[in-house]
Amino acid sequence: MPADPAQAGDADAGVRRELTGWAALAVGALAIAGAFAFLLAISRVPGVEWIGWPIGFFHKGLVIHVVFSFVVWFLAVFGAHALLAQVAAGGTRRLDGLGLAAVAAGVLSMPLLFIPALLDRGLPTLNNYVPVIIDPLYYAGLALLALAIGIAAVRLLISVRAERLLRDPVAATVAAAAVAYLSAFLCFALALRLLDGTAPSHEFNERLTWGGGHVLQFVNTLLLLVAWQTLAAPFTGGRRPTVVVAVASAWLLLGALAAPALYLVYPPFSPAQTAAFTWLQYLLGPPAALVAIALLAGVRRPWPWREPGFLALVLSILLFGVGGGLGLFVDGADTRTPAHYHGVIAGVTLAFFGVFFTRLLPLLGRTAGTPRRQRIILHVFAWGQLTACIGLFVAGGHGAPRKVAGEAQGLTDMAAMIGMGLNGLGGLVAVIGGIMFVWTVGMVLLCNRRGYESTIAGRSGI
Repeated sequence: MPADPAQAGDADAGVRRELTGWAALAVGALAIAGAFAFLLAISRVPGVEWIGWPIGFFHKGLVIHVVFSFVVWFLAVFGAHALLAQVAAGGTRRLDGLGLAAVAAGVLSMPLLFIPALLDRGLPTLNNYVPVIIDPLYYAGLALLALAIGIAAVRLLISVRAERLLRDPVAATVAAAAVAYLSAFLCFALALRLLDGTAPSHEFNERLTWGGGHVLQFVNTLLLLVAWQTLAAPFTGGRRPTVVVAVASAWLLLGALAAPALYLVYPPFSPAQTAAFTWLQYLLGPPAALVAIALLAGVRRPWPWREPGFLALVLSILLFGVGGGLGLFVDGADTRTPAHYHGVIAGVTLAFFGVFFTRLLPLLGRTAGTPRRQRIILHVFAWGQLTACIGLFVAGGHGAPRKVAGEAQGLTDMAAMIGMGLNGLGGLVAVIGGIMFVWTVGMVLLCNRRGYESTIAGRSGI
C-alpha cells in the first residue's frame, strides 16, 4: 500500500470515500453545534416565548452544543487520522469495510444525539465532559458514537505492524491515541457495570462519564500533538523532534492506561477516586508544552506568518497555553473553569482547522478558499475565543457562577459584569469564525470536484 492515498489512483477510491465521510461528519458536528448555539441565544431573548420552545430547551440545547462541539467534532477528526495512519503505515486493506461501517455508525448517532433536545421529553444533566439528556434516544446515540470510534481505533491497531508505526512519529502518535481511546471506553464500561440497576440521574451520568471523560482528554491531547506535527512539518526543513514526540506520546499513553486501575485501587465513585482522576489531568500539560517548544524551535527563520498552516500552529499553541495556564486557578464553582476549558478546546480546534486547510482537504483534491480567507478564519476564531476566555476568567474571579445564565447569575460586581460582557463579545466573534469555517469547508466538500490526482500528486506521509 502506498504511503499516501494520492499515489494509489483509482484503487484508493475507498480511502477517499471514507476520508470524505469522516471530514463531513466532523464539519457536520460543528454545524449542528453552531445551530444550537444560535437557538440558545434566540431562546434567551425576551419576548420570544411565542415560539413554543420544548420544555427545558435551554439546558437541552446546551447539552447538544457541548457534545457536538467537543465530543463528536474531536472524535470524528480522530477517525480521519486513524484512516490516514493506517494508510501511511501500510496497513492491510482487508478491513476497509470496517472503516465505512464506523463512518455509518457515526452518522447514525448524530440525529439520536440532537433530536431529544427538540422533544418535550428527557431531563438534561449538565455533568462534566459528556453532558447527557436522560432519554433512550440520546443514550443510544452515545453508544453508537462510542462504537463507531472504537471500530476505527481497533481497525488501526490490528491492521498495522508495530514496527511500521514506529517508523512514522505522526502515525505512532495516532496509534497511541487509539489505545488511549480504548482505555477511555473501558472506563465507561466499568462505570456502567458498577452502576447497573441505578436509575439515570445527574449523579448517575456524572459517575458514568467522569473517568472515561478524563481519559478522553488524553486522546484529545494526543490528537493535538498529531495536528501540531502535521502543521509544522512543511516549515522545519525535514527535521522532526522525534525523541521529544516519542517521550510525550508515551507519557500521555501511560497516563491513559493507568486510568482504569483507579476503579480497582479506590472504592468506586468515592471522593478519593474522583480526586485521583482530577489529579490525572496534570499529566496533560508538560508533554504538550515540550512538543510545542520543540516544534517551534525547529521552524526555519524568518517565521512564515502568511502561511495558514504555520498561523494555525502558533495560534493553537497560544490558546492551548493560555487555557492550560488558567486551569491552575479553577475551583469548579465559577466561570474560571469554563475559561480554562474553552481556551484548551479552542487551541485543539484551531489546530484541526489548520489540518483541514493544509492536509485533509488537499488529500481530497480540494482547497478551502484562498490562503487569505483561511488566515481570516483563523484570526477571527482565535482572537474571539481568547477574548471570551479572558472575560470568563475575570468574571469568575469576581464571583460569577458557572452553568447559569441571565438573572440567575446574580451579577452585582462591576468587574464581573465587564468580564461577562467581554465573554459575550468574544464569543460572538468566535462564532462568526466558526460559521466561516463550516461554510467554507462544507461548501468545498459538497461542491468542489476538482481533479484528485492533479492536486495532491507527490504528497506523502500522514
